[in-house]
Amino acid sequence: MQNFASLQQEWEPLFERFLSEQPGSDPGHGLVHVRRVVATASRLCVAEGARGEIVLPSAWLHDCVHIAKDSPERSSASRIAAARAVEFLVAGGYPSECLPDIRHAIEAHSYSAGIAPRTVEAKIVQDADRLDALGAIGIARCIVVGAALGRPIYRAEDPFCEAREADDNAASVDHFYAKLLKLADTMQTEAGRREARHRSDFMRDFLQQLRAEIG
Repeated sequence: MQNFASLQQEWEPLFERFLSEQPGSDPGHGLVHVRRVVATASRLCVAEGARGEIVLPSAWLHDCVHIAKDSPERSSASRIAAARAVEFLVAGGYPSECLPDIRHAIEAHSYSAGIAPRTVEAKIVQDADRLDALGAIGIARCIVVGAALGRPIYRAEDPFCEAREADDNAASVDHFYAKLLKLADTMQTEAGRREARHRSDFMRDFLQQLRAEIG
C-alpha cells in the first residue's frame, strides 16, 4: 500500500470532485460540512493513533448520498452512502484491504442508523460527525435546517420543553432536547468527549440567553 501521505495527496482532490458532482443536499450538509468533519476526524485520528487511510476516505465520503432528514429512508442513508463510497473507491483503485473498514465506518457514523462502531476509525468518524452538530456551528446548522423544513425556532407556548416532550418536528429548539444535548454521552473517543462537553456547554449558554431574551 502507498503510505498515508501519498494517499492523502492523491485522493483528497478526487474526493472533493466526486462530492461536488453528487445531487442534492440541505443547508446543514454538503461540502462545507464535510470539510469540517474531515478536519475534526484528522485531529482525532492523530490523538487516537488511528489509521488515516481508513479515517480520511470515511470522513470525506460519509455523506456522499443525500437523503432528506424527513425521508422515510433516512435510517438507511449511511448504508446507502457506504455502498456508493466503496463503489467509487473500487473504481479508482483504492487499496482493497481498506474497504471493509471504510464501509463500516461510514455505516456506523449515523445517529439514526443505530450501528455500534467496532473500530477506532469508525469511532473517530462518528465522533467527528456528531461534533459538527454541537457548539456554535451546531446551533447554526440546527436553525437553518429547521427553517428549510418549515419549523419555527421555538414553540412560543413552551419554548424549552418544560411541560411537554421534545418534538423534532415542532421547532428547532426542541431538537436541542430531543437529540443534540444527548450527543456528548454518545462520544466514543476521549478527545471527542472533551470537545463535546465544551460545545454542549456553549449550547446550554445559548439556551439561557434565549430564555432571557424571550422572557
